[in-house]
Amino acid sequence: MGSGDLFGESRPEAATFRPLAARMRPRSLDEVVGQDHLLGPGRVLRSAIESGELHSMILWGPPGSGKTTLASLMAHVTGASFVAFSAVLSGVKEIRQVVADAEAARARRGSRTILFVDEIHRFNRAQQDAFLPHVEKGTLILVGATTENPSFEVNSALLSRCRVYVLRALGEADLLVLVRGALADRERGLGAAPVEVSEEALRLIARLADGDARAALNVLELAALLTPAAEGRRRITEAVIQEAAQRKTLLYDKAGEEHFNLISALHKSLRDSDPDGALYWLTRMLESGEDPLYIARRLVRFASEDVGNADPAALTLALAAKDAYHFLGSPEGELALAQAALYLALAPKSNAAYLAFSEAQEDVRERPSEPPPLHLRNAPTPLMQDLGYGRGYQYAHDAPDARVEQEHLPESLQGRRYYRPTDRGLEAELGRRLAEWQRWRQTRRRDG
Repeated sequence: MGSGDLFGESRPEAATFRPLAARMRPRSLDEVVGQDHLLGPGRVLRSAIESGELHSMILWGPPGSGKTTLASLMAHVTGASFVAFSAVLSGVKEIRQVVADAEAARARRGSRTILFVDEIHRFNRAQQDAFLPHVEKGTLILVGATTENPSFEVNSALLSRCRVYVLRALGEADLLVLVRGALADRERGLGAAPVEVSEEALRLIARLADGDARAALNVLELAALLTPAAEGRRRITEAVIQEAAQRKTLLYDKAGEEHFNLISALHKSLRDSDPDGALYWLTRMLESGEDPLYIARRLVRFASEDVGNADPAALTLALAAKDAYHFLGSPEGELALAQAALYLALAPKSNAAYLAFSEAQEDVRERPSEPPPLHLRNAPTPLMQDLGYGRGYQYAHDAPDARVEQEHLPESLQGRRYYRPTDRGLEAELGRRLAEWQRWRQTRRRDG
């Protein structure tokens, strides 16, 4: 299969109307920018492609990292048939047709078929299972592309039959190579219509693209279209680039791995008392479109789980931030979330309440459900009084310093300690009070 067939460039007039990112798609492995860990000399994937020893695989990487390009090049280099398949638009019926065509091509010409499935994570389990026998028999070489962690999104049977290759977001240096190449290329790029872009403006494109090659070339192309020609040249300014980009599109999927990566980074920055890290990750989530009330809920949870009684005011402030956002909405209410995050990061930390609650939960779930001791039960009826309900109960407010030595746990748990205050923040004072009460009760019981 020739490169004209593969990339649709057999008619020059058709190429004119194709987006710059499509026209600049690499035509050989040497033109691929980035992914040297996979495609550098002697690397496993490059060696497999060049030797023709193809195998089914999952290409996992962020948008614009080259997944589609790489799959196309596999077919181009090895002479295999290339069938593009969208998980959004196709189903099991289309899979059967592709398999039938692949079997016919194998029988007639002995040719292999690469089935490229974009967004394979969007297939349900039954659709993914439909590939299994044909991947095992070698009827198809399956190349699935996904932006989501395949260990979550691809079923284990199919995943075990594919090798996973991780593509990385392109660095700014890689993106600069791409946009400079597009500016210089007279055949496929913008070189035939002179375009001038300063070094600072090129670097701005690379920053705004955020690792996405397609985004970088799209911004460059739109900026060129928005710039009027003067004296036969187009001089693209940083202001035009900002207008073309509008707003950097951050990698994020509120239901996917990146969602959990970012909230984990926020939570750990707060726990490690780093206000700058916490503010950055909170802002990343907000700018990526996360529901601010989800973030508010996580801040409230953090205030109990990781700050706890070392600073009880943290929970009050986190709840106030939630209410402030609910009252103000975006963008004004987001400042309250940032304020709360900064406070939580710098608050003294204690997970003693969390650990105590977890241990109490474990006892409740694992041990027999004993009734409360008789002296702790109310006795509203004569029968209950006769049975001993409430007998011997010591009313704390009638005792000096409101202290009593009676037991409050079931008999099998007496002496159990759940809450172990730390020596940080206000909890140090709570720990002092608890230790004093425990010493007093031990003394009373010994003397009694």
